[in-house]
Amino acid sequence: MTSRPAAAQHLHDLARLRRVRDRIDREYAQPLDVEALARGVHMSAGHLSREFRRAYGESPYSYLMTRRIERAMALLRRGDLSVTEVCFAVGCSSLGTFSTRFTELVGMPPSTYRRRAAQATAEMPPCITKQVTRPVRNREARVTEPHLA
Repeated sequence: MTSRPAAAQHLHDLARLRRVRDRIDREYAQPLDVEALARGVHMSAGHLSREFRRAYGESPYSYLMTRRIERAMALLRRGDLSVTEVCFAVGCSSLGTFSTRFTELVGMPPSTYRRRAAQATAEMPPCITKQVTRPVRNREARVTEPHLA
């Protein structure tokens, strides 16, 4: 039995990781866990987590939570849903976990964000609002120093 050349295997793995990322982007409000995501691309959960982190700078779970928080931010800016309703609408099952992660990523609790964002973005077009309010989530990404020859 011969194995694929390393470059071809790497491209195959990247395609599977993109499928996982695309699934998270599409199904963020559904109950997703790393094991289910890994089964969908025929990888072990550990291998998926390692390779996803290597490719995208954060774990699949962190990426999922970032997508959920981004969507929650948009729903909170709209202002017609309570924080609890937003929590469940984006796929979180625990208000405590949602609030903690929201505060960690955005820098303020969801209720405070809702009050401030409604005022601050009232006159902005939605495409600009999305761009300027996107949370930054790469604390887990490896920082690599440039290689100087």
